[in-house]
Amino acid sequence: MSEHEGALLEIEELRIEFATDQGRVRAVEGVTYAVARGETLAVVGESGCGKSVTAMSILGLVPQPPGRIAGGRIRFEGRDLLAASEEELRAIRGDDIAMIFQEPMSSLNPVFRVGDQVAEALIEHRGVSQERARARAIEALARVGIPSPEKRVDDYPHQLSGGMCQRVMIAMALICDPKLLIADEPTTALDVTVQAQILDLMRDLQAGTGTAIVLITHDLGVVAEMAQRVVVMYAGQIVERASVEAIFERPRHPYTAGLLRSIPRLDDADARLEPIEGSVPDALSLPSGCRFHPRCRFVRERCRRDAPPEHERSDGAGGVPHRSACFAIDEDPDLDLLAGDAHE
Repeated sequence: MSEHEGALLEIEELRIEFATDQGRVRAVEGVTYAVARGETLAVVGESGCGKSVTAMSILGLVPQPPGRIAGGRIRFEGRDLLAASEEELRAIRGDDIAMIFQEPMSSLNPVFRVGDQVAEALIEHRGVSQERARARAIEALARVGIPSPEKRVDDYPHQLSGGMCQRVMIAMALICDPKLLIADEPTTALDVTVQAQILDLMRDLQAGTGTAIVLITHDLGVVAEMAQRVVVMYAGQIVERASVEAIFERPRHPYTAGLLRSIPRLDDADARLEPIEGSVPDALSLPSGCRFHPRCRFVRERCRRDAPPEHERSDGAGGVPHRSACFAIDEDPDLDLLAGDAHE
């Protein structure tokens, strides 16, 4: 069965560009993935890989101009969101699809009380009274661990810490029990205790309502705890996709393996972290061939010249296809990217 059959969300061959004074930036190029009802899909990669821009395009939040959807399709419950009007998108935002933004201090409106901002979606989409919406807002603030919510409901964002503002953002996203929750670094600025509480809250929502979650994160520990499938992005493209078990046990792209090697290991105090050398390439001057080849330990000459196509691997786990775009794996399917020696 294709991952797109019966999917709640489908993104196909999405391309997003930005016009700059220096030239055209291809921020997202050919991204395709689907999310089923009730599942959690993690989208991982370094900053600047196109994760958040892809997510913002789902809700029509890519500023146009300078941004432009250059191609592709985004369907939600079979409906083409790229063809939807602004009025139609407003009816979806915060109700059927909600998003936890990465920067809570800049995402909250500084001139409105946080309780009013949490209650707004209920009033707009469900038509509840101001009094009932306020009571639900207090309940939502309590659910995300804000102390004395009956008092904090009347605070302004500047009266709260960054972590408290993040919890307000999460309360706003969850208050209408959305069908799809896009969580962009949802535990940023939260300590580990509150992080665990928020992840439990998201799981409870998912179990109770069947909400699907697109989890955008750089924290692979959160991925292991929350996700069923993983999409790995690099320089605007997907380089690997698989079940979470397959990604952690046997990655099939050197970039994914590099991300895993850079995680601290609690079971081996003497283990050294192995950071990925170099940085994500400038989107204005992307390398030829495989975009990861300047940083790759397993680079072949062909990698510098040609862009590798995505191939399905034979080692998919749990019935989930394992796909990656890597010439090194094409040439040597048994190559262990976590333990193998780099190709010279």
